[in-house]
Amino acid sequence: MTNNVQESLQLKKYLLIDGKKVEADKYTNLYSPYSGEKIAEIAMANETLVKEAISAADKAFPKIAGMPAFERAAILERFVALLTERSDEAARILALECAKPLTFAKAEVSRTIETYKFAAEEAKRIHGETIPFDASPGGVGRIGYTVRKPIGVIGAITPFNFPLNLVAHKVGPAIASGNSIVLKPASQTPLSAIFIAELFQEAGLPDGVLNVVTGSGSVVGEALIHDNRVQMITFTGSPAVGIGIRNKAGLKKTTLELGSNAAVIVDKNVEIDRIIERCVMGAFSNQGQVCISLQRIYAHEDIYDELVEKLTAATKQLKIGDPLDLNTYISALISKNETERAVSWIKEARQQGAIVLTGGETQEGILQPTILTNVHPTLKVSCQEVFAPIVIVNKVSSVDEAIGHVNNSRYGLQAGIYTENVNQALTAANQLEVGAVLINDIPTFRVDHMPYGGVKESGTGREGIKYAIEEMTEMKLIVWNQNL
Repeated sequence: MTNNVQESLQLKKYLLIDGKKVEADKYTNLYSPYSGEKIAEIAMANETLVKEAISAADKAFPKIAGMPAFERAAILERFVALLTERSDEAARILALECAKPLTFAKAEVSRTIETYKFAAEEAKRIHGETIPFDASPGGVGRIGYTVRKPIGVIGAITPFNFPLNLVAHKVGPAIASGNSIVLKPASQTPLSAIFIAELFQEAGLPDGVLNVVTGSGSVVGEALIHDNRVQMITFTGSPAVGIGIRNKAGLKKTTLELGSNAAVIVDKNVEIDRIIERCVMGAFSNQGQVCISLQRIYAHEDIYDELVEKLTAATKQLKIGDPLDLNTYISALISKNETERAVSWIKEARQQGAIVLTGGETQEGILQPTILTNVHPTLKVSCQEVFAPIVIVNKVSSVDEAIGHVNNSRYGLQAGIYTENVNQALTAANQLEVGAVLINDIPTFRVDHMPYGGVKESGTGREGIKYAIEEMTEMKLIVWNQNL
């Protein structure tokens, strides 16, 4: 463990408001989900402190909005250099606060660096278009064009599962487009958010542009939603909370990245050996705590037995243990409550006739990677978001049948299909009710510049830097009359 990470243990972590460390009246202890070790004491903001952060962001907005694009890009580029230099430290913070195995933590840091690079590039590409007014008789003699303007203070509420990269998907485009931010990180993963904010200070971001306010959602989140100075809420989390935000936000803009129970279809004639590693990664990376984690596999009856046999054999090889061990693939879920919930869902499935091929139990407090078959579609492990290392594999007689099962869901984020048949691929692309269809890949694929978001209860709006910038800006039309 590096000295910097060691120093973070047992220390108080303050709020970051207007470039300053701010004390709170109340603190709460933060513990490692894996070891139970106390990591730090985290400030719990009250409504007054949240309003102070909003005031700081409101005051800083004209400064960041008026900053030339090349200067905003330069700040992001300096930040990228700093994070690259301290990438090992960032990865260990992730392993400590959310029990992310170090190999996956390092991958998240690399992706986060790339996400901010995209933000630096997109800062220079925010532009509008010219409008051919003379396409209408009433427009002759007029010239028009659009520009995109930053909207103001953005309230960002982020989850625990990718505490660096999902913060980047909100903070990066906000800075690139000239907005200020009040960031509320997940209660279990505030250390990475504070770390990021301190690096931005070092990179030269003006005070007040990025404020980090830790605390409960019922206090911090509610204050952000109800304050009229906050122009947008960008949230990643549960559908219940997201729907509540949408109902309370009024005319505020909202981007809501919510739940999923992502599925892949495996057609006949697919070479199973070529897809097993991808399916294992999709189902079990980050303990299955991924919005697009592979939760459901619908396999054609011709290849079902081979797929199940090889997937089970590969899953049994995964190493369970300490997230700081580079060989660990599976570690603890974010909390004991989440582990107990997941185990209860497996128990319910068993009682209703599901077969557990491997896993299904805890090992030193860690839920083993679990494969279930013969799962009825109404069971929680199938129709709800499991957010744990659990995958179901059910047999189907056709791609059409599989598409029906995939669509029989309140969610619609991403889905995949493996097939050698072009017509089946096109049918799936057209008929799957999701935000993205992956042909010959698992639904867990994401790169950080693609449009990312879903339909149904998977949310509204799109992330991916360019697309998030569109959400965080307003189009303004300028018309010149040459007829005078």
